[in-house]
Amino acid sequence: MLEAKGLRKTYGDRLVVDAADLGVGRGEMIGLLGPNGAGKTTTVSMICGLVRPDAGEVRIQGEVMVGDRAAAKSRIGLAPQDLALYDDLSARANLELFGALYGMQGTKLKERCAAVLELVGLADRAGDKPASFSGGIKRRLNIACALVHDPELLILDEPTVGVDPQSRNAIFENLETLKAQGKALIYTTHYMEEAERLCDRILVMDHGRIIANDNLAGLLRHLPASKALEIEVDENVSLEALGALPGVALAQRCDGGVRLAVSDLAADAPRILAWFSENGYRIGGIRSLRPTLEDVFLALTGHQLRDKT
Repeated sequence: MLEAKGLRKTYGDRLVVDAADLGVGRGEMIGLLGPNGAGKTTTVSMICGLVRPDAGEVRIQGEVMVGDRAAAKSRIGLAPQDLALYDDLSARANLELFGALYGMQGTKLKERCAAVLELVGLADRAGDKPASFSGGIKRRLNIACALVHDPELLILDEPTVGVDPQSRNAIFENLETLKAQGKALIYTTHYMEEAERLCDRILVMDHGRIIANDNLAGLLRHLPASKALEIEVDENVSLEALGALPGVALAQRCDGGVRLAVSDLAADAPRILAWFSENGYRIGGIRSLRPTLEDVFLALTGHQLRDKT
């Protein structure tokens, strides 16, 4: 449905996006995963026609979009990270305004506004102004504004930043509905758990380059079957001290203990357990875990996803 080839963008002498290739089909959601500054927003801005690439092209259904903002606007919906709402207008009026910008009017516009308000669960707040909304409800209205013209492709740029758990789950349900309706979706995020839950394929982006493009199972094949330990311990163990141990690439807190990503499970586990014993910690249990997307990102880039956020 969408195919972007060789997208490149520089600002001055800074290379922001370097030869990015990506595609998405109908009824598919892809995740564009990377830290802040990786080039995600610039990439989606080029796809939408908001930023002109220095090289490369974007095609929708085989039709070239680069340089044709009107065509791109009619077929693509963008829910930007920075909210694009008018606080002094009601939710319905915001939708009517965006619909009018897409050339919609009359009964068709009113019916479409009602439909997207229902979709995002805001039909009962249609007359209220965004100034009275929580951050999560504003995000849902932001998505509705991107959908009002019924685009073929919806791009969501960090749609859950600052969102409460209830609204986050509502957004996830909305996206699953849209995918079932045959929409193509691009979802940019730096939240691993969201990409794992929602996306059919995940593209890992770092320093302006897409360095991996696969489903979760394919990405996990970059790692051995298990390179993680979860250790149950009551005391407040120093993550800094654990992270400094030979073979430990990542140390995180988890419910009831700590989670460690290690280089070689067989070699590193005895050394780690000995460290706990030598330092007087009482271990309640230990188990090896399947690798996660966080482990994959660390293996591909050499740093944690949130190192740069």
